[in-house]
Amino acid sequence: MSFETVTLEVADPTAAARFYSDLGLGTRIGLRESDAPTSGFRGFSLSVTVSQPSGVDAFVGAALDAGATALKPATKSFWGYGGVVRAPDGAVWKIATSSKKDTGPLTREIEQLVLLLGASDVAESKRFYVEHGLTVAKSFGRKYVEFATSGPVKLALYGRRALAKDVGVPEEGSGSHRLVLGGSGAFIDPDGFAWEAASLTAAS
Repeated sequence: MSFETVTLEVADPTAAARFYSDLGLGTRIGLRESDAPTSGFRGFSLSVTVSQPSGVDAFVGAALDAGATALKPATKSFWGYGGVVRAPDGAVWKIATSSKKDTGPLTREIEQLVLLLGASDVAESKRFYVEHGLTVAKSFGRKYVEFATSGPVKLALYGRRALAKDVGVPEEGSGSHRLVLGGSGAFIDPDGFAWEAASLTAAS
């Protein structure tokens, strides 16, 4: 099995396309119209890695200017520098760098984009995905798993509670994830995330 696309289901695809285009993410994710009910934490986040703190500030600032709301202000931590925003469509985005100080000119270049799925049992979900053909690139017990995938977005598993805490939202949530993953198969994973054939997913 392969992992090729990420499609966010949104109420207003035109507005969402404008938002993600302004952030330079328009070619990395797909969008599809949906009015499926969802509430609280959707069980996933998208993580953008940039090279230095000024890039984090520029990205967060652009997101807020485009209509996002702040969940965690950009700040230093023991691992680097980062902040979290919620897009107008409801998706949670973390923008971070491992660097604690600027070492060059400001750039908005994205080094890595990771989709983090919140798993109720990371080991069980890891086993499920391995059985469906994905290869593990990194694994830290029952805490975190990253798969070896090609394409513009990496796929990883994180404990749902830990993920919610990391992005600054309550763990509770129900209804649709408003997320569809595209690959070489169609199925539902142990946490209810839907996969379908990549050729069927919507392009942004």
